[in-house]
Amino acid sequence: MTTRFDHVGISVPDLDAAVAWYCEALHLTEEHAFSVPGTDLQGVMLRHISGHRIELLHRPNVAPGLAADGPLQAAATLGYGHLCLAVDTPDEVDTEFARLVAAGAGVRMSPRPAPRPGARMAFVSDPYGNLIELIDRTV
Repeated sequence: MTTRFDHVGISVPDLDAAVAWYCEALHLTEEHAFSVPGTDLQGVMLRHISGHRIELLHRPNVAPGLAADGPLQAAATLGYGHLCLAVDTPDEVDTEFARLVAAGAGVRMSPRPAPRPGARMAFVSDPYGNLIELIDRTV
């Protein structure tokens, strides 16, 4: 049996606003919207041209979860910590970080050397506090 990663699901308080932000900021397109019969759950599957997907989920009156200030705080809590997007070069970490911040992302960790020698990384958050890592994997 072979498995591969398909998508990550993120619960959001405003589905329409989240779809708009993720599509604009992360260059995703809406693949399909859905609702689960017998529940108040609605969602939208978004897809990047490279194949990765992000599923945005919405239920009215949900309780807020962890809104970590950065990756160390997220790693100190069990469960979802962040999603990571790879770029092609170390310089693109800085460029993509600046672009996402201009699109409304929160600054969580400015671009800096990653623990792996020669690599760079940064963290932003979506408008709801979910962490997004940027990393180059060219080294």
